[in-house]
Amino acid sequence: MDVVMGYLDTYVFDGVYNQAAALTSTTPLPRDSLLRQSLSLFVFIYAYIVAFYFGTAGLSYRFIYDKKQESHPKFLPRQKLLEMACASRALPTITLMTVPWIMGQLHGYSMVYKEWSKFGYVYLGVSAVMFILFTDFCIYWVHRLEHHPLVYANCHKLHHKWIVCTPYASHAFHPVDGYLQSLPYHMAVFIFPMHEYVYLALFAFVNVWSVMIHDGEYMASNALVNGAAHHTVHHLYFNYNYGQFTTLFDRLFNTYRKPSQEIYDRSRRNSKTVQAAQAQDIDTALPTLENKKTQ
Repeated sequence: MDVVMGYLDTYVFDGVYNQAAALTSTTPLPRDSLLRQSLSLFVFIYAYIVAFYFGTAGLSYRFIYDKKQESHPKFLPRQKLLEMACASRALPTITLMTVPWIMGQLHGYSMVYKEWSKFGYVYLGVSAVMFILFTDFCIYWVHRLEHHPLVYANCHKLHHKWIVCTPYASHAFHPVDGYLQSLPYHMAVFIFPMHEYVYLALFAFVNVWSVMIHDGEYMASNALVNGAAHHTVHHLYFNYNYGQFTTLFDRLFNTYRKPSQEIYDRSRRNSKTVQAAQAQDIDTALPTLENKKTQ
C-alpha cells in the first residue's frame, strides 16, 4: 500500500494539501503526518471501493446478470436501486473502520514485503493459497456467527433482505456486517508474509469475487468452489453455504447444501413454476428462521 500512497502523494495529495494550506494560510501537512495519512487513506480507499463496486457490479449487471431473475416473486420493487443505496450508506463507515489496518501496514507492523525473492518464488503462490484458505475459514465463522440470534437481527439481517440478488447486493449490507467480513483480509498480512503486489492483486480479486457470487450467473458447478449457485442457496435458504471462496468448511462443519440442477439450468430457474415453489418454501421457512434469530 505504501507504493500506491507514494504515487498518490506525488501526483495528487501533495498538490491538494499545498493548495489547502495556501487557502487557509497554514503550513502544509507533511507526508509523515498521521492526520494527513489518515485523511489520504480514507479518501483513497473510499474512492477505490466506490469505483470498484459500481464499476464491477455495473459491468456484471450489464453483461452477465440474468435479468429474468427480476421477475422472481421474491425480487423486491426497485431492488437494484435499494441495493445501491444500502451499499452507498455502508461504505463510508466501513472505510473509516478500515483505515487503522492500512495505517498499520504503512508503518511496518504487517508482514508485507517488497523483495520478490525474499521467501522464494514458489512462496508467492503458496502465500496466495494461504490467503484464500485463511480468509475463507475466518469468513465462514464470522458469517455463521452472524446468523446467531443475538447478532442476526441487528447486523446481518439487512443483507438477507435481498433474497434474489443482483450484483449490486454484493456490498449492500450493514456497515458492521461488511467490516466484520472484511477483517480477515486485513488480518492475513499481520499473521503470515505476503508480497505487496500479490496482496494488492488478491485484495482486488476478493472484491470482484464478492460481486461474482451475487451475479446470478452460474457458470461453474465445481463442487469445491463456492460460486454464485452455492451463494444463491444461502440467500434462498439462509442456514447453508456460509463460505466465501470454497465449500470446504461448509462440508467440514455440516452446513453444506448442494445447489439443485434447476439453479444451474437457466430455463428451469426462470420457470414460473420453479420460482413459485421457491417463494413458497421461503414463505414457509422464513417465520421460523426469523423467530429463531430475533428472539
